[in-house]
Amino acid sequence: MDNDSFNMDILQVEGLKVSPESSVPAFILLLLIYVFIMVSNIGLVVLICMERSLHLPMYLLFCNMSINDVFGASTIIPRILRDVFTPIPDRYIHYYECVIQAFCGHFHGGISHAVLIIMAFDRYVAICNPLRYTTIMTNRVVVALSVSAWAVPAVLVAVLIFLSARLSRCRRSVAAPFCDNASLFKLSCENILINNVYGLGTAMFTMACSLCSVALTYLRIAMVCLSSKNRAVNSKALQTCATHLAVYIILLVSGNVIIILHRFPDLSDERKIASILFVVIPPSLNAVIYGLQIKAVREQIYILFKRKK
Repeated sequence: MDNDSFNMDILQVEGLKVSPESSVPAFILLLLIYVFIMVSNIGLVVLICMERSLHLPMYLLFCNMSINDVFGASTIIPRILRDVFTPIPDRYIHYYECVIQAFCGHFHGGISHAVLIIMAFDRYVAICNPLRYTTIMTNRVVVALSVSAWAVPAVLVAVLIFLSARLSRCRRSVAAPFCDNASLFKLSCENILINNVYGLGTAMFTMACSLCSVALTYLRIAMVCLSSKNRAVNSKALQTCATHLAVYIILLVSGNVIIILHRFPDLSDERKIASILFVVIPPSLNAVIYGLQIKAVREQIYILFKRKK
């Protein structure tokens, strides 16, 4: 009995189906992407913290996004790198590690949406109420918004993972490149109606909040820009808004693809690739988009390199 209980606590992760010939290129590619994510995002956070001219609400909110990207990538990618050279039958993970990894993965996604909602509000205040921006977006407000961006997803995801962890287990195979909520409740033979309802409800609620907030704020921003005759102000506003929208669309599309593919069991390989792309693409592009598209950050990077030379 003890041996059976122990065996049920050791799960087998299918991971990616990589041939021996492709394992080395796949490992090198993932490793380079992971290093790039770490260097670019940590570098952006250090730059914003060191330069007093960047101690503004918009750039402080960037720090939340970059820290979250480092957190999400570090939770998933090292494990995938280890499994690349491990044969599929020998890819094991403890159940409690699987639960932690599932929590961190969904927590990362929830924070991404929450931070982008707050950034949309920040751009709305800056463009539509520029005279009141400093009185509305105070340091206290920015800290409160940042804390809420981490606290609310933590509560929602904790309930989500708890509903799956409470179930008894009759399977040991995780049909995914890493653990997520769907992988957890699929280990059980019990009724998972509550898990599906809460999981889909939380996902739809998060998507609806982010879509509505971003759509309404940017519709209002577009109306203000169209009614204004100041081309310089409009150009600056559109540049920062386009950067934010590009990051949001990348996150929205990559996240929704995974949710849709989970409803098609025959597309398991495609779902695995989509899951890894969700962990890889947004974190690797966010720092680049913000760092190169926003003039203030780009100028500080140029000055920094000029000093070193």
